[in-house]
Amino acid sequence: MIPIKINDPAGVTFAKGFKAAGIVAGLKKSGNKDLALIYTETPAAVAGTFTQNKVAAAPVHVSKLTVKNGTAHAVISNAGCANACTGDEGLKNAHNMGEVTAKTLGCKPEEVIVGSTGVIGVQLPMDTITAGIPKVAAELSPTGSADASAAILTTDTKSKTATATFTVGGKEVHIGGIAKGSGMIRPNMATMLCYITTDLAITPALLQKALSAAVNLSFNMISVDGDMSTNDMCIVLANGLAGNDIIDTENEDFETVKEVLKNITIELAKQIAADGEGAGKFITINIHNAVDFNDAKTVGMAVANSPLVKTAFFGEDPNWGRIICAVGYSGANMVPEKTTLSIGGIPIFTKGMGTDYNEAALRAIMAEHDIVVDIDLNQGTESATVWTCDLTYGYVKINGEYHT
Repeated sequence: MIPIKINDPAGVTFAKGFKAAGIVAGLKKSGNKDLALIYTETPAAVAGTFTQNKVAAAPVHVSKLTVKNGTAHAVISNAGCANACTGDEGLKNAHNMGEVTAKTLGCKPEEVIVGSTGVIGVQLPMDTITAGIPKVAAELSPTGSADASAAILTTDTKSKTATATFTVGGKEVHIGGIAKGSGMIRPNMATMLCYITTDLAITPALLQKALSAAVNLSFNMISVDGDMSTNDMCIVLANGLAGNDIIDTENEDFETVKEVLKNITIELAKQIAADGEGAGKFITINIHNAVDFNDAKTVGMAVANSPLVKTAFFGEDPNWGRIICAVGYSGANMVPEKTTLSIGGIPIFTKGMGTDYNEAALRAIMAEHDIVVDIDLNQGTESATVWTCDLTYGYVKINGEYHT
């Protein structure tokens, strides 16, 4: 297995030919960085996945056009304003972000990915944006990923980054990513932005196929609060500077790329779940021996999205009845007498009823930050893993005050 380096500040500038920057443009009340730019002078194949929310933000529509075009040079991304539910003016502003960026960098508007995150229903302050784009372009640096990562954060407490090095056709390939996300996190992506860059040579079609497969097992397998955002996107740019023969068929090299992309998106997704708003626990839910993957995922998400389960973990209360209840109402194929439930490796439910267990040992596990839940349905051979966090007073406070 190719190792993934997490919390690597190299992020999106780890791959050859990529520069990045992040500045204070003046969009955030906090005065923190809020405008990010990622750039490759060499044209890059581009792929993307986007929110499934029907109320999709303006930058999602613009960026979908760039992905359809298949080639990109840049990503321009702001925090502090989502540019969602902003009508024709918002769509015009999103296009304008791309146009100003393209003019500044000397590429075409359709070669620029546009991303936004922040408060919904507010128009972008375009004077601030258009003044900020030349400034952030002037700061582009091969060591600028950390600044770009900081500039896309909202309620996150930390940046999410990961990098990896692997070999394709005898050539060393680099890949790195940054992500943000802390609240409004649920399946089919979330209030998250993820930007990944690589110097791999690959066709846009196969890059898209690899990314879609990766997202299904990573960003679509996390939940913080069960809410789906309007602005989600995961973008990959591949500029080919590694010098490998271009991957244009689903061969062994393509399978390697799929595996690396899956692993790097999983690591970024886990960082998002662990940094859920107000979170104090990071919970891994493994579903074993389901009829199919969809059933396994359905069970995992039912448990991950249950407020009763999440508050039990916050209170460090080993109330396993809440977990098995969620499994039962999930709608998946499940027979209580065949199902087993363990927390931290301690079996607590089997043959349709609770088992004798060491209460002190289980309470000690519940006091830990990282907790693993295993649910064996004994219905088939398929498995899935879902990642989530607890639900705390902090989550309520953050979201009660977010708009103000």
